[in-house]
Amino acid sequence: MDADNGFVLSPELSALRDQVGKIIREEIIPIEARIDPDAPEIPEEEYWPIAHKVQAAGMWCMGEPREYGGGGLGTFDMCVLTEEMAQHRMGLYNPGCGVFGRTSPPVIYAGSEEQKRTYAGGTIKNAWHTFFAITEPSGGSDPAGSIQCKAVRQGDTYVLNGTKIFISHAHDAEWGVVFTRTDAKAGRKGITCFIINKGTPGFTPRPIRTLRTSALPNEVHFDDCVVPIANRLGPEGEGLNLCLDLLTRLRFPYSACNVGVGVAALRMAIDHAKQRSTFGELLAKRQAIQWMLADSEVDLRAARWLTWEGAWKADRGEDFRTEASIAKLYSSEVLGRVIDRVVQIHGGYGVSKEFPIERWYREARIRRIGEGPSEVHRMVIARSLLR
Repeated sequence: MDADNGFVLSPELSALRDQVGKIIREEIIPIEARIDPDAPEIPEEEYWPIAHKVQAAGMWCMGEPREYGGGGLGTFDMCVLTEEMAQHRMGLYNPGCGVFGRTSPPVIYAGSEEQKRTYAGGTIKNAWHTFFAITEPSGGSDPAGSIQCKAVRQGDTYVLNGTKIFISHAHDAEWGVVFTRTDAKAGRKGITCFIINKGTPGFTPRPIRTLRTSALPNEVHFDDCVVPIANRLGPEGEGLNLCLDLLTRLRFPYSACNVGVGVAALRMAIDHAKQRSTFGELLAKRQAIQWMLADSEVDLRAARWLTWEGAWKADRGEDFRTEASIAKLYSSEVLGRVIDRVVQIHGGYGVSKEFPIERWYREARIRRIGEGPSEVHRMVIARSLLR
């Protein structure tokens, strides 16, 4: 960000954004048009040829650290690119259909060098699916108070017992992380994080159906699941502290996804309004429609600015926690408003599976819950104001 000129994208970042958009339009959208509109992924045989092109172009895992095989881009850059990656049918929960690389839960970068090279490096190299298990049936927004999944130390191992819920990709991931309670009396200091490998005995994921069709969530059971101490991520009792900065930072690309899908939906609404006539007049000439379009544009520009401002602060090493809550809260609620207007403008076509709008409408509702519900983020913002 330039203090005098606001946000000015470098020529390199602008070119990269254009290239990402070209891949989405020319490679991803045509595949989506041919397959089941509720498919969570594109077919593997079509995924890898595109992924290999992306790798050859140096656009693979662009936000991951260079030393583990990524591109090393910062949070701001990734927000710009993620907005572009999200502009397709699966984009809200599978931006780019993963062809730009699949990433690890960011808490892995708080682990040992061996853990980072094995798990983060392996994920970048092999495009593994991973999972992040913190939410439980008892709640998700207050992990310090709601986590009941227990890990009991037995020699050089821990034995895990408990249940997690709404855990994306747990059924097809190579590995993931789980947050457990190792001290019942220590509050947030009693939470410890572990790496769980695929096929670990006692680890049982069960896919569950929700409004979302991408990144199928799971109910996960741990029944006397034995995990070696080498799979503990960080010191015992420091699980939540590991993820404060790393996970909060993710709310900016999450918000950028909201903006990107909103942009794609608004583009469709504009095109439809310029072609569709009712009672002898184009929708584009009706003030009611014009105002829907105008309000959506204003909403999306504001959401983008809030996202970019917070991401810029994060990259500068400033405190960005309040900005992360503001961006997540506002972008998720803006997305809901924009998609609702776009459905209304399209009429019956807006709820037809022939178009991506119907899927966006369903999945947009979840964005006000995932990554912390709107009410919790309002609490965070209010606490910051009153402090």
